Amino acid sequence: MSVLVTVIGLLCCSVLAASGHSSSPCPCETPQLCQPVSGRRDLEVFVFDVGGKTWKSYNWSQVTTVAAFGKYDPELMCYAHSHGARVVLKGDVPLSHIVDPHNRTAWIMEQMKLAKSQFMDGINIDVEQAVEDGSPEQLALTALVKETTDVFHREIPGSQVSFDVAWSPKCIDKRCYDYVAIADSCDLLFVMSYDEQSQIMGDCIAMANAPFSQTLNAYDQYLDLKIDPKKLVMGVPWYGYDYQCINLSKEGICSIEKVPFRGAPCSDAAGKQKTYKWIMKTVNSSTTHRQWDEKQKAPYFNYMSQDGQTHQVWYDDPQSICLKAEAVKAKGLRGIGMWNANILDYSDEPVAKLQTAMMWNALFGC
Repeated sequence: MSVLVTVIGLLCCSVLAASGHSSSPCPCETPQLCQPVSGRRDLEVFVFDVGGKTWKSYNWSQVTTVAAFGKYDPELMCYAHSHGARVVLKGDVPLSHIVDPHNRTAWIMEQMKLAKSQFMDGINIDVEQAVEDGSPEQLALTALVKETTDVFHREIPGSQVSFDVAWSPKCIDKRCYDYVAIADSCDLLFVMSYDEQSQIMGDCIAMANAPFSQTLNAYDQYLDLKIDPKKLVMGVPWYGYDYQCINLSKEGICSIEKVPFRGAPCSDAAGKQKTYKWIMKTVNSSTTHRQWDEKQKAPYFNYMSQDGQTHQVWYDDPQSICLKAEAVKAKGLRGIGMWNANILDYSDEPVAKLQTAMMWNALFGC
């Protein structure tokens, strides 16, 4: 019996080695689940997970990729693989470090070895650093994405390399990347269509996190660069912003504190990010209840804090998200995803279960 077990173990290891993964012990009950996930579905549903065990309540009939931004969880990897979903690493590195080609290669090899040892299916590069056009950092970033993609595709067959970009390619937050070259190099761009008020150039007022027209116009900007729509995944926010109003006009416009950011006089840093879970618990006791802004196609509400201050909260819900999901289909984009999947209410409370199911379902449109 011991000889048979040894032979089976050696066969499993040889299968994993041939599949592109290391000979690290497979943590899954079924060794096949440690093999990399390949292929792709018609609609990519790209999920960011920041840790904990809420992933057990995700709608796994929809998920295609999980970007693991929390502590490595082998149980999550096994479960995702059992549903045909990829799990990818988070990749972040100071651009000043990888201007040196040797440092860049060393970082890439380190990430690839980590991915293999954890039976991952690729990497999500999340840099989000300011870069000047034509700078050594810009060139290094472009090279980083291409070289990472080449290494991962070679070493882990079927692996996916994605790159997170701002909601618009117009040097948002001074991120002047070579978007065309980066898109050509990797498998997909995750467009972070949120925090769109990080640079408020006009009046310092509370606004939607991801206004509908502004969001869609930005995809036209990416497409105008001749980037393949099948390289673009729309990221939607499962959170909102809570702003304290310095003044609330009769028309309901909330003036906010001036907090400059990267050349803009105002920004959403004047507010506080709030989870959808918190928003759903707060809206029912608010002074206005849920309101709908037809121009921005986003919900909001006002409430009074314990210190007597008026607040205005802007967020996304199934109505605003499904409109964007319809645009994903209309524009022929690769898919949709969210930041982040953990922040819904996954309790057994009936109202919460319905709210959570509606948010997942909204990813497929109205």
